[in-house]
Amino acid sequence: GVAISTYAKYCYNKLQKAALTGAKKGLKKPNIEEIRHAKNAVFNPSMFGSSLQDIIAMQKEKYPERQLPWVQTRLSEEVLALNGDQTEGIFRVPGDIDEVNALKLQVDQWKIPTGLEDPHVPASLLKLWYRELEEPLIPHEFYEQCITHYENPEAAIAVVHSLPRINKMVLCYLIRFLQVFVQPGNVAVTKMDVNNLAMVMAPNCLRCQSDDPRIIFENTRKEMSFIRVLIQHLDTSFMEGIL
Repeated sequence: GVAISTYAKYCYNKLQKAALTGAKKGLKKPNIEEIRHAKNAVFNPSMFGSSLQDIIAMQKEKYPERQLPWVQTRLSEEVLALNGDQTEGIFRVPGDIDEVNALKLQVDQWKIPTGLEDPHVPASLLKLWYRELEEPLIPHEFYEQCITHYENPEAAIAVVHSLPRINKMVLCYLIRFLQVFVQPGNVAVTKMDVNNLAMVMAPNCLRCQSDDPRIIFENTRKEMSFIRVLIQHLDTSFMEGIL
């Protein structure tokens, strides 16, 4: 009893995204659960590849008091619960791709399995969630300001506070989370200092729209520097206790 146009619009949007980002990477063919989930996705939108506004709307009934996306906070908590801050190469070493895909299915059903052991799995999925946001975490209209002020802490922080409220909250939660990992005691074990964290996280926050390889290469360095400045200088104390 569902109009064909409903499916057509959904499939068209999925094809557009696949054309831009490529198909899902994995070692195995989709299993029955993944196929079943894909069939129902038109009625139960995924938290991956959606906008922040849509994700907050999705969770309104389940978590009406939450100001931040459940998927963001829950995966972040899971990384820490599995001692990710004491795991070498966290956020740099990828989790097993099939375990990550399996966890993604579970998360889209508002579940986090109790049997997780490897912090690289939720860490990889968390990075994927940021990277797949329909619009980048730092929206395109703020991109030039970011790469202009990549070495100026005061100006970089001003850019953050000028973002739309939901983007600002989500970014500040991420930066506060990363500030845990740059504590010297953690860096000694993870080997992920502020430069390494900025390098792996910048592409998940900022997206260069140029097709010129020279501009992309030059901007990559500035994007990393911008995120590094935020990790080092952004006061995120106001985020304490906010979910």
